Amino acid sequence: MEASIQEVARLTGTTSRTLRHYDAIGLLEPSRVGDNGYRWYDDDALVRLQRILLLRDLGLGLTEIRRVLDRETDEATALRRHLAWLRAEQDRLARQAASVHRTLTAREKGDRLMAGEMFDGFDHTQYKEEVEQRWGADAYATSDAWWRGLSDDDRASWKAASERLGADWAAAAEAGTDPASDAAQELARRHVEWLGGIPGTPGHGMAPVAAYVTGLADMYVADPRFAAGYGGEQGARFVRDALHAYAARHL
Repeated sequence: MEASIQEVARLTGTTSRTLRHYDAIGLLEPSRVGDNGYRWYDDDALVRLQRILLLRDLGLGLTEIRRVLDRETDEATALRRHLAWLRAEQDRLARQAASVHRTLTAREKGDRLMAGEMFDGFDHTQYKEEVEQRWGADAYATSDAWWRGLSDDDRASWKAASERLGADWAAAAEAGTDPASDAAQELARRHVEWLGGIPGTPGHGMAPVAAYVTGLADMYVADPRFAAGYGGEQGARFVRDALHAYAARHL
């Protein structure tokens, strides 16, 4: 199957000029160019374009998108990661929609508004109380100040990296990976490194302490809000077991 540049622009909501720009910078080449100069895109090119658009929605710039595509050559694995992220985002949007619906219903009926239910899925501070209870107010204040001090680009890059890690976990769980395997333990190593990069967390700037890692791992399973980020309860159990195994070996 091939689609013309005009068809691709119409289907994706982009422009022919944008697609030509993608070609000029080496991001997306057409599968062929006709004698009349028309550009055509085959299945492989369309799948690459789908990945480009998904990464763009994560907030990545074109240079970073190209690096990601050049690095992640396993198309099926990459698409599984995208799918896991989309499902997590779908869950977040569903929570937002439910919150707005509850607000609208309460307003129409004259019922009391419940602030705790109005903003589910909206703000990164939704776990403030839990963080303070587990690791102290200073831990939350430090990490919150770090987050608010990031630029929009830095936030988008951090979110994208976090979502890639979550998607990699979900894909490994879906593939039936053994939590004790080398592949799962490499994911656990990345996860621990990611945790250690967040100011205010136990072990920031060094290897996080074992109790912190295993406590979070247990919370991923116990709290469905966290489990959703790993493809559901089954995926969260896989993450938990892999992190427990990693902590026992290395922390």
